[in-house]
Amino acid sequence: SKPIRDWYEDLGVEEYYRLHGDHYQNPHLPWIKSLIERNHGRLQLENCLDFCCGRGEVSQALLELGYQHIVGCDPYTQDLYQQETGLNCLAWSFEDLLQGKLTGNYSSIISSFALHLCPRDQLAPLIWQLFNSTSELAILTPHKRPELEQIEGIELSFTDHVLTPRGKKIRLKVYHPLTSAP
Repeated sequence: SKPIRDWYEDLGVEEYYRLHGDHYQNPHLPWIKSLIERNHGRLQLENCLDFCCGRGEVSQALLELGYQHIVGCDPYTQDLYQQETGLNCLAWSFEDLLQGKLTGNYSSIISSFALHLCPRDQLAPLIWQLFNSTSELAILTPHKRPELEQIEGIELSFTDHVLTPRGKKIRLKVYHPLTSAP
C-alpha cells in the first residue's frame, strides 16, 4: 500500500479522511509511544488536548501511563477516536481554530503527525490560537517541519527523537510562548 503522503497528494487531506477516517491508523505508533514514555515526566499532562488525534495513539499512550484528563480533537476521526479510547473528541479543524473556536485551558496540547499539513501562511495564527489555551505545545513529527522556533515569540524548550528500524527520525518538539500572543 502506498504511503499516506501519496494519498494526501492524490485525494487531498480532507477527501482521504472522508474515505478512510473510520479505519485510519498511524503506522508510527511504537515510536510515538516510546517518545511519550521517555518524556512524559518533562511534560505538563494533567489536562491534555490531543490535537489532530487520529484514532488516539497519543491518548492511548497517556492513558497507559495513568493520565486521565485527556480530550481529543479531530474533524475526520472523531467517531474512531471515541470508539478506541472512550474519551470525548471535539471536531475542530485548523479552520475552526483560526476562527477562534478553541475553548478551554489545557496544561499541554499535543499534536501528532499533523501540523506539517497546515498551510504555511496559516501556521503562525494557528499556533497562537493553540497558545491561547495552553502554555505548552508538544509536536510529534516525522519531519523537521513545522519549525515553530522560527515564529517570533515562540521558544523551543526541548527536543527528542527516536529512530525507526529504517533510520527515519521521529521527533518530539516541545514549545512554549516567550510572552502572551502578539
